[in-house]
Amino acid sequence: MNKKTRISLVLIVFLMLLTACSAENSNSSAERNGEEKKKEITFLSNFPSETLDPHLNYTAVRAGVTETLVRVNQDQELEPWLAESWDTSDGGQTWSFQIRNNITFQNGKKVDAAAVKASLERNIQVSEAMKTALKIKAMEADGQTLNITTEQKLPQFPSELVHPNTAIVDSSVENMEQKPIGTGPFKVVSFEPNSKLELEKHGEYWDGEVKLDRATMTFNEDANARTTALQSGDADIVYRPAIESIEILKSDQSIKTDVVSSLRTHLLMYNSGKETFKDLNVRKAFEALIDRQVVADDIMAGQATVAEGPFLAESPYSPDYEKKFFSMEMAKKYLEEAGYKMKDGKMVKDGKPLTLKLMTYSYRPELPLISQLLQSNAKELGIAIEIQQVENIDEYLAEKTDWDIATYSLITAPRGDASYFLNSAYMAGGAINPGQIQNKQLTELIEELNQTSDNEKRNEISKAAIKIIDQEKLHSFLVHPNNFVAYKDYVLNWQTSTSEYYTLTKDLDVRTK
Repeated sequence: MNKKTRISLVLIVFLMLLTACSAENSNSSAERNGEEKKKEITFLSNFPSETLDPHLNYTAVRAGVTETLVRVNQDQELEPWLAESWDTSDGGQTWSFQIRNNITFQNGKKVDAAAVKASLERNIQVSEAMKTALKIKAMEADGQTLNITTEQKLPQFPSELVHPNTAIVDSSVENMEQKPIGTGPFKVVSFEPNSKLELEKHGEYWDGEVKLDRATMTFNEDANARTTALQSGDADIVYRPAIESIEILKSDQSIKTDVVSSLRTHLLMYNSGKETFKDLNVRKAFEALIDRQVVADDIMAGQATVAEGPFLAESPYSPDYEKKFFSMEMAKKYLEEAGYKMKDGKMVKDGKPLTLKLMTYSYRPELPLISQLLQSNAKELGIAIEIQQVENIDEYLAEKTDWDIATYSLITAPRGDASYFLNSAYMAGGAINPGQIQNKQLTELIEELNQTSDNEKRNEISKAAIKIIDQEKLHSFLVHPNNFVAYKDYVLNWQTSTSEYYTLTKDLDVRTK
């Protein structure tokens, strides 16, 4: 070995030792700083968030920033959360809630009945929908006891307090859109609307140790991009990866998948304020224009079941339905009964062709596909449908009147009861009644339901109400999609919420390498 070679070898060994020492020093420094102990995850979803205001958006509850007085478990049963108990002495008009005594907001302020009262007052001030749902007439705070009087008897009032928009916050905070102060296991670090929410653990969380140190929630409406992010390691948990990728993900040993039946329903919403859809025969025609089995098998890749109504068939408040058929001939017949005739390839009435505007949104990618299916079928009958995609479907439908139909998706029974959907979708001022549906017989049944406490009787009233919805075709219910999540195998204690309300929890953890 010549001198030059020996010098080169010595230099290489020296550099290797220097690198090892640097790495050791770096690791020692990291250990001293506690960096190697940091546990964090990135959760990628399809839910966009323009605001973090918990009284207007679900994200703060999903992210574990805020909590409600009452929550619902996987069996759709009510459970205490910030309220440890509640009762009524008069059948449901006067309620007494006992607020847990050991809770502080993330800024250290105590959560007492006065703080809860202030939060609920803000809630009904900024949200007309929640004001309509809660029907609060008066509130009195005394220590940890909050007494609430409603405008009428509401035997199921506690179930209304499961709604994420009733989350309890420090109402004195001014920047609620960017940094709400709640009681949950995670605090907001930063928020970029429709992009990213960065969180850190709340070390003084009232309900025990928070396993994760940090969490990031990101949004991407592209299901394929969400799938790729999981496979590449850019995300640790992905909500609703691409439907067609489920089997591929299942075959990857580094990834776990969780597929559960959801309480969600995809449907067609009609604008009953438009003369066209005031006609039952027109609504019947459009119901006949959708092949539900094609939606379930092809568009949903088998990850859905055909819907006969708003709720899963096994629900105790689901009635026996009239048989539904996909039939172009039946659709044409109903349109003719409504006074339309085919002329020069167009469906015409009173000299005007039937031209409609259909609204949809992309963060549930199957909805635009369903819209296109309806558009294609309608075209065969000479009906022109213009499809328009919007980012915030609820805002558009509530503020605009220029739409005729919408493809929509919602959780119809988040609390194990039919009343939420019936009140929201069919009562005046309901949160999901942008078409302003009004049916006197249905309204009377829902009002009776709201005054009834016996569960068996409530189920019977609900069935009667849903029968009217079915017969009148107030909505066309298409499929019940499965809820699916994929995550890395080092993610621990993940549970797919059937209500879709809870995602980041104190128990969510990662296995350290």
